[in-house]
Amino acid sequence: MNHQLTDFIDDLKSTHRGNLVSVILYGSSAIGDRDSYSDYNLLVVLEKIGPVDLRNAHGAIREWARIGHNVPVYFTASEIANAADVFPIEFQQMKRARKVIYGRDVLADVELSNENLRHQVEFELRSKLILLRRQYIPASTTVEDLLALMADSLASFIAIFRGVLMLIEVNAPAGRHETLAITVERLGLNGRPFERIFNIRKDNVDHPVNEVEANELFAEYIQEIERVIETVDALDSASVG
Repeated sequence: MNHQLTDFIDDLKSTHRGNLVSVILYGSSAIGDRDSYSDYNLLVVLEKIGPVDLRNAHGAIREWARIGHNVPVYFTASEIANAADVFPIEFQQMKRARKVIYGRDVLADVELSNENLRHQVEFELRSKLILLRRQYIPASTTVEDLLALMADSLASFIAIFRGVLMLIEVNAPAGRHETLAITVERLGLNGRPFERIFNIRKDNVDHPVNEVEANELFAEYIQEIERVIETVDALDSASVG
């Protein structure tokens, strides 16, 4: 493990002591698929969570965030099973790509509902599309802002694409690039805009050099997102799974 992560886990142990049930690394970082944009995603599970428990964690988490990492997700052990019904995409990601850093594997027995998955996938896709349109308005006037918007938003859409693949009974890989490639193939999408935007995230030189090219790429990108939504909307939730 990265020494920063090791030190942070030690800080969590010292902070929460006997109240700490487990710490789980999940997502692409759990399988070593990290790029310059990605952070460690951590699930911290306590027996109980009150204001004092969260306040006591301030020192450790302040340092963790200072060096550029996401603030961990906190749950109690009893909340895990119930929360999975509300956040099936996130919990599926946790289950499929996880590494237990400390304590017991609280995700091992979590069961997920396909019906709940369908509702969350469509909600998340439509919500993020609406947000993307709003953010495009101020970002559309400069190449830098528009490239940053597309690069940042793609990671969120790829996470939802894993849920889409589950809905059509396709085994979704944990890696971002693999998930994107399989989604494009199975849904018959135009993969060009996704690939170019993914390469922007990887600091590839193949990216638009002026506002016209950047806006054309955005138009292609948003069109393919709309096609994904159409596919999900056409699914019969009763037949899923």
